[in-house]
Amino acid sequence: MRQPLLTLHIERLTQGGRAVLCDVDLKIYRGDHIAILGRSGAGKSTLLQRLQRCNSDEIALCPQRNGLVEALSSYNNIYMGGLDRHPWWYNLLNLLRPWARNRRQIGDICRLLGIEQQLLQSVDQLSGGQRQRVAIGRALYQDRPIFFGDEAVASVDPVQAKQLIDTIQQRHHSTVQVLHQRPLALACSNRIIGLKDGRICIDAPTDQLTIDDLTELYL
Repeated sequence: MRQPLLTLHIERLTQGGRAVLCDVDLKIYRGDHIAILGRSGAGKSTLLQRLQRCNSDEIALCPQRNGLVEALSSYNNIYMGGLDRHPWWYNLLNLLRPWARNRRQIGDICRLLGIEQQLLQSVDQLSGGQRQRVAIGRALYQDRPIFFGDEAVASVDPVQAKQLIDTIQQRHHSTVQVLHQRPLALACSNRIIGLKDGRICIDAPTDQLTIDDLTELYL
């Protein structure tokens, strides 16, 4: 019998007097590449946050508000994903003059994500799509086995979004991503969780679902 990586049980979770999640009983397994869908306010981000708390040390998180430092370069923002690997003085020196090994590793990530030309540019000079790639790069640099993304590819077109998700899945044995594009969810996941009014209405293998099934979440 397969053992779950993450288990979440919530009877009722309220915020500001409003129920945001109800009757959640969820297990995530190794090899799951999950898309979470639902209308705005359905509880998607809250569900992702609660799942992340189950085992945060194993999860690389790419949040909706990407939290990049605008004045710093793409390199330095991505390097922040690995701050906990080194003492403070090492990180400070790397900020002033990047170590060759770190620059090589982060350069490889940038090439994978198509932002190698922006490696030393400050984030405030980048487009929305490039910023999202930097945020994804920071999560990849954490080098953890599970990836969580909260609309991590929302600022790129569907073709580029699929390429980015393919890259993410190649580097993580399990992924959970909040998406807003139903066709993308069908193309890039093997399991879909659909939320409506804080309740899980769909939890099924992707190959058992159609676009019409997913559209029901938005009606």
